[in-house]
Amino acid sequence: MIEFYPQIKHAHIGLALLSGALFALRGALLLGGLRWPNAAPVRYLSYAIDTALLTAAMMLLTILPGALYANGWLAVKVALIVAYVVLGVFALRRGRSRGVRALCYLLALLVFAQVYCIARAHHPLGAFVLLG
Repeated sequence: MIEFYPQIKHAHIGLALLSGALFALRGALLLGGLRWPNAAPVRYLSYAIDTALLTAAMMLLTILPGALYANGWLAVKVALIVAYVVLGVFALRRGRSRGVRALCYLLALLVFAQVYCIARAHHPLGAFVLLG
């Protein structure tokens, strides 16, 4: 399966960016007062993208050697993805007020940006590695 590594990696990157962009768009439109971004077809599109993203991630995890993850960047990335998902749920559906939803939306976008930086740097500090 290693011969498909470049294609899987590019699919994973593209799907991650697409997933983040769809979340950003849905959140902005919902905070703007529109309700259709939470309609079933849009949610199902999001689920399909995220399922393909997770599938590509698992494929990459099985292809690459374990030594690549020795510095802990992947563990930090996975933990932040969990935080991103929880914040996203509160931003799009569960937040009790508009202020809570807006705060969760902003925090989710910041967490997404940090996940992206960690993935690019292969370092657990991600964007903060530039400060050191």
